[in-house]
Amino acid sequence: MSTKLKKVLSFLFIAASVTAVFFIAFSNTELKDAWGAISRLDLWWLAGIFLCWVVCTVFDGLNYWCYLRREKFKISVGRAINVSLIGFYYSNITPSAAGGQPMQVNSLRKAGIPVGYGTMAVTIRFFTNQFTITMMALLLFLFNRSFVYDKLGGVMWLVRIGWLINFAAVPLVVLATWKRSWVQGLANWLISLLSKIRVIRNREAMTAKVTEVLDTYNKAMLDLLRRPGQILIQFLCSFVSLLGLTATIIFVYHAFGQHGTHWYQLLTLSCLLYVSASYTPLPGASGAQEGGFLVFYNGIFKNGTIGMALLTWRFFTFYQFLIVGVGTVVLEKIIIKAEKKKRLREGQPAD
Repeated sequence: MSTKLKKVLSFLFIAASVTAVFFIAFSNTELKDAWGAISRLDLWWLAGIFLCWVVCTVFDGLNYWCYLRREKFKISVGRAINVSLIGFYYSNITPSAAGGQPMQVNSLRKAGIPVGYGTMAVTIRFFTNQFTITMMALLLFLFNRSFVYDKLGGVMWLVRIGWLINFAAVPLVVLATWKRSWVQGLANWLISLLSKIRVIRNREAMTAKVTEVLDTYNKAMLDLLRRPGQILIQFLCSFVSLLGLTATIIFVYHAFGQHGTHWYQLLTLSCLLYVSASYTPLPGASGAQEGGFLVFYNGIFKNGTIGMALLTWRFFTFYQFLIVGVGTVVLEKIIIKAEKKKRLREGQPAD
């Protein structure tokens, strides 16, 4: 399948998910006056929702900035946030978020960061994010077990599978650091198996690519482990960023004038929904996120507000990243063009 066709299919799927969300929101029989419900939203809580989005984006960008500045690279906070937004954008329009990290490495390269260091920055951010969200979900679940089982008893198997898939990245990265040969051997076996059943056409090329990735992971993690202070900073950035994303539901809940469920219970469900749906191999985990929201928050959003709550929550946690992401991609092109002109005026190579 060509890259162009993949993009077209991704956009069509996203368009379908947007249509489905609007249909759910505005066809709710319990809520006749959907537009009236929007007009009655509490503006202060609505501002809090936007603030959550800002916190998520800024601290995700600071994750890259802190690491690269520690490596003596000159990159502004704004440019680092720009890289983060590009990652969110491409992750949300490609299946399994496959396009986000490569495009971030490419964006960092355009900012003057060597590919090796750019890849390490993205690798470290990925590791800290995966570890942080799985630990957040686990700890919140343990502190709210009775509430979770009461609300999600019938779908706990989905939560467990999602948590295990998200957490699987953590031991794999650790093994790639301390027992690289084990992971390389497992990867070679899988590549050989997939090659025999013709899932992989070029066995040698895939092996070389996997080896390069493992080398990068190994170097990045060994480098990070030598700097405990840097580890703390990276995890702190990941925690605040993910807290901004998952806490959005708290502000959505109060914006619709809902009461009766504690903030930490809402946050628990939000983290569990994240790990349950994020592994879905669809652009932006579309379908799984919307369906999961309706299941996880059924009975919590009352008086027919769940449809509008879904629309509001999904806009700030998904669609806004797409809208801002398009502008970010255009802005990056303008910045790169301006930088090239500046280098030419100073008699330096354009690239």
